[in-house]
Amino acid sequence: MPDPFKAYDIRGLYPQELNESLAYQIGNATAQVLGLAGKRYVVGRDMRVSGPMLKVAFIKGLVDAGVHVIDIGMVSTPTVTFSMHHLHTEGGAQVTASHNPAAYGGIKITGPGFKPIGAGSGMEEIEAIARSAKIVKVAGGKVEETVTLDAYATYLAKLWAPSRPLKVVVDGGNGIIGTLFQHLLPKLPNLTLIPMNFDPDGRFPVHEANPLKNENLADLVKRVKAEGADFGAGFDGDGDRCALVDEKGEIISCDLTSAVLAKYFLAKEPKATVAYDLRSSKVVKEFVEGLGGTAVETRVGHSYIKKTLKETHAVFAGELSGHYYFRDFWNADSGLYAFLLLGNIISQSPNLSGLLKPLQKYFHTGEINFKVADSAAVIAKLKALPGAQISELDGVTIRFTDWWFNLRSSNTEPVVRLNLEADTAALRDAKLAEVKNIITG
Repeated sequence: MPDPFKAYDIRGLYPQELNESLAYQIGNATAQVLGLAGKRYVVGRDMRVSGPMLKVAFIKGLVDAGVHVIDIGMVSTPTVTFSMHHLHTEGGAQVTASHNPAAYGGIKITGPGFKPIGAGSGMEEIEAIARSAKIVKVAGGKVEETVTLDAYATYLAKLWAPSRPLKVVVDGGNGIIGTLFQHLLPKLPNLTLIPMNFDPDGRFPVHEANPLKNENLADLVKRVKAEGADFGAGFDGDGDRCALVDEKGEIISCDLTSAVLAKYFLAKEPKATVAYDLRSSKVVKEFVEGLGGTAVETRVGHSYIKKTLKETHAVFAGELSGHYYFRDFWNADSGLYAFLLLGNIISQSPNLSGLLKPLQKYFHTGEINFKVADSAAVIAKLKALPGAQISELDGVTIRFTDWWFNLRSSNTEPVVRLNLEADTAALRDAKLAEVKNIITG
């Protein structure tokens, strides 16, 4: 059975891989590893069907270990980050499986100082204690409930300053973002919002809440064109990711959105550091350095990227999957934080497509998944390609003069993920066929 303990969170099928019993043990282990006895710790959940049961069990594990838990209800993952600051807690956890299909449950854990808990930063210790069911009982634990959604909306609304009125279509994917917009929208002047799939429904009846898959943005594309909107935005289930569609209905690769945000931050802070994940187009590095910034490549995954932001004091980081991280948001990601800044940026140009045109220099495949029996054997074959410049920061990245690709094992699903880019569309297609042939044998 697959292990729900991943490199940067906990995620598995409910109840086969992650159930109430294990969630309780994880909660108790979290308290032990993070030293939370006698301290305040915030917990939220998304709208998944398994969420209420897993959250209750996880909280009981914490309380039995002497933790003062503040339950903030059904919220987005970034709301938990904000609430750690707002409520002055020693970290927090969100019960969520992010963009995974409805059958999954999960937990994202953050420690004191907004430190993400993943491989090498506490996850192994939590797993060992939880698996062995080494339960501690400490008196004084308790639960209180509070609401922070309106405070978070007030905080976010201060970012909003468009130069002109905007009409925007937002597809919430039946995730949590519709609930956030209920609190936020009254605070946003000059915005006409056209909502789609705003009712939270953890069964995801219309489509998966994963904006990285183009098929999940198909309805958004149609609606943006039908409404004559300035742009469209699709969010994932727990509200920490955002993907854009331009006014023509073209889906925008999230690495290009990262470049647009990088320009905004470098205008405010010249020579700042900007981080980007290694799947991103090479135009991101070129663009950041062309503007006088320092571009830093990172591994994939929120715990690695947050660590890089902290170590390099980067002002911003972007990930191909639509996660955008901000130094001023405690080095964490927020889909709405990105959405509001992007609205401001787009309002200063006639349209989004024109803003992006200078960045559309190269030809990227997007992320393609393959099920393989032996990923190590596949990577060994690819590394043997003649003339390759090889990096093993995350999986294997192989660069040539006019094309490159990265192949890495997923940390959340039983697949390998390929991203390939070339200087021309014809070269991209030819090299994709060649690499696919090696991967699939």
